[in-house]
Amino acid sequence: MNDTMVTLVGNAATAVEHRQTATGVPVARFRLAATPRRWDRARERWTDGDTSFFTVKAWRALADHVAASVTVGEPLMVQGRLRVREGEQPADRGGQRWLAAEVEAVAIGHDLTRGTAAFRRASPRARIEPQAGEDGGKSGELSPDWSTGEGAWRKASPPSPVPDAGGGGSGGAAEVAAGVADEAAARAAEGAAEREAPEGVAVGVMT
Repeated sequence: MNDTMVTLVGNAATAVEHRQTATGVPVARFRLAATPRRWDRARERWTDGDTSFFTVKAWRALADHVAASVTVGEPLMVQGRLRVREGEQPADRGGQRWLAAEVEAVAIGHDLTRGTAAFRRASPRARIEPQAGEDGGKSGELSPDWSTGEGAWRKASPPSPVPDAGGGGSGGAAEVAAGVADEAAARAAEGAAEREAPEGVAVGVMT
């Protein structure tokens, strides 16, 4: 699938709407106002151009963190997939055609050219898998969470050497097998903690 990736710089124009889908997946939505500034040579000053409004959507952990971090008016940078939808109003409302630009965010942060922010790590949260018909996922499959990178790719750990159980009989072989199983479980838990660690929320004062 050919996605159109965009990076937007603007201000949060509405409060973040934070809710859960019927299957329990967190989703956040807000409007972003992007106003270009140009240098007016005749007046020798900066002037504002026309403002464009975008609907920004975030899912899962990113949705939770946006709801905890973003308020109206704050300067933001948003990266995500651009979707342009069009339709027509009902006849009783004029019947005019409309266009809407929507961005499915993969990363959202404060614009640090306008102020400062402090990062705070969030506590690890349980992974919620999409159900059938949601975001193209299929029931029972592990789909990558592109908002955090979880599930997309993980470097495999090198195999551990198995100690020589010679002379130990069947009891020694059982102990070795149990030790290998315990080590595999520990590595799986460590890998899960590493995947959750980058998630967090930002707090700060924007000027």
